[in-house]
Amino acid sequence: MNNPDIVIIHSDGASRNNPGHAAIGVVIADVKGQVLETISRYIGITTNNQAEYLALIAGLEAASMMGADEVRVKVDSELVVKQLKGQYRVKNADLRPLYLKAADLLSGFKKYSLVHVLRAQNREADRLANLALDKRIV
Repeated sequence: MNNPDIVIIHSDGASRNNPGHAAIGVVIADVKGQVLETISRYIGITTNNQAEYLALIAGLEAASMMGADEVRVKVDSELVVKQLKGQYRVKNADLRPLYLKAADLLSGFKKYSLVHVLRAQNREADRLANLALDKRIV
């Protein structure tokens, strides 16, 4: 596969009973919409906000491994976007290391953008997270 210069990352974390069983879903595509990679993974017991960060981190790590120069991140967690943009403080001690990891990964790209989208615009990442949960929870 060619190394894409720019990738679009849709990520979503899901937690049932918050905290509860959790999973992540990620779709990485090129600018033409061609899907390059998907991630659907159970991550154990955690909160929805931790799952959102872990999904983003997985997407950023995958994009970095692809050699992308620019990432355009689209997530349905307003909290994650506003914290990473510096609009909200990270008050929760359990989120701080995840925030720091995501911020560090973002800084490794030449350019990045973070956009909060509605769940309907993040449907495939949401489906992948719930698929991993459904497989794990019988």
